[in-house]
Amino acid sequence: MKQEIQAFNNILELIGKTPLVRLNRLTAGFPGEYYAKLEAFNPGHSSKDRIAHFIIEEAERSGILKPGSTVIETTSGNTGFSLAMVSIIKGYECILAVSSKSSRDKIDMLRSMGAKVYICPAHVSADDPRSYYQVAKRLHQETQNSIYINQYFNDFNIKAHYATTGPEIWEQTGGQITHLVACSGTGGTISGTARYLKEQNPDIRIIGVDAYGSVLKKYHETGEFDTEEIYPYRIEGLGKNLIPDATDFTVIDEFIKVTDEESAHTARELCHKEGIFAGYTSGAAMQALKQLQEDKTFDANSRVVVIFPDHGSRYMSKIYSDKWMEDQGFFDSKHVGEEQQIQVIK
Repeated sequence: MKQEIQAFNNILELIGKTPLVRLNRLTAGFPGEYYAKLEAFNPGHSSKDRIAHFIIEEAERSGILKPGSTVIETTSGNTGFSLAMVSIIKGYECILAVSSKSSRDKIDMLRSMGAKVYICPAHVSADDPRSYYQVAKRLHQETQNSIYINQYFNDFNIKAHYATTGPEIWEQTGGQITHLVACSGTGGTISGTARYLKEQNPDIRIIGVDAYGSVLKKYHETGEFDTEEIYPYRIEGLGKNLIPDATDFTVIDEFIKVTDEESAHTARELCHKEGIFAGYTSGAAMQALKQLQEDKTFDANSRVVVIFPDHGSRYMSKIYSDKWMEDQGFFDSKHVGEEQQIQVIK
C-alpha cells in the first residue's frame, strides 16, 4: 500500500503556528520566565503574513477582490513582501509604496517577488503627496479593479491577530502568560493579540514598544497628537507619525520607548547569545524587555512573552553591516566594533 504524500498544498498553508522559544542567556538573572514568539518562522519570515493572508481572503469573501485585481499597499517592507507572496498564489498583481527608510534588502526582496515598487521619502509628513500613504492612495485611484489594503486603518489588521496570534500564545503558555511585550507600528499585532489575551485574563499586562521620534506613547498617555514628538529615526516598522486606527489603545497598558542604537545592538546580541537571527524591530522588542527588567517590572511569578516580528536577513545592509553601524555612530565607547571574524587566506 502506498503511503500518502505528506505535503502542503501551497506556501500559504504554512502561515501561523509559529514557535514559542525560551530566552536563556539574555535573561540570565532576571526573575520569572521569558519566551520569544518567533514570527520569522512564517513562510514570508514575518508576522505580516498573517494580516496579508487574512485581509486578502476577507476581501475575496466580500467580493471586493476579483480575478485580475491589483493589490496596493503602503509598507516599510514586511507587509509588502507578504502581500506579494499571497498575490502570487492567488493570481493578483501587487503594487507597493515603500518608505525610503526600508533596507535595500527589503526593497530587493519585494522586486524579486514580482511586485511593482515605488520608493517614497521617509521623512515627510503623512499628508505630503510624496509620502507613501498618499502615493498608495493615488495609485489606487489610478488603477482600475484595485484594492488598497490600508493596514494602518483596516480593522482586519487587528482581527487577523485576534484570530491567530492571541490564541496561539494563550495555548502555548497554557494560560500562564502574565506580560506581553510587542512593538507597535500599525498596531495590529499588539492590539489583536492583546484583545484576545485580555478576554482570557484581564490581568495580563500589555506593554507596547515605541520609538523616539514617534507619537504613540504620548498619545496613549495624554490623548494628544503632538507633532513636536516627531523626528527622523532609523527603526523600521515601529512607531508612527500619525495615529493608526488599527491601534486599540484601550487594550495596551503602557508604552516604553527604545533608541535606534540600543535596539540595533540588542538585535546583534540576540544572535550572539541566543542564536536567534532576528530583525531590527525584534531587537527593539528585546531592548524594551531589558529596560522593563531594569525598572523592576517583573518578579518571580512573571511569565513574559515578547513578539519578535521578523528575520535578520532583511537587515544585512543595516544593523548587521559594521559599516552601516559605524556610519550611524553606533560604535562608541559603550559599543565598540566587533572583533574581525573574517580572515582572507592569500
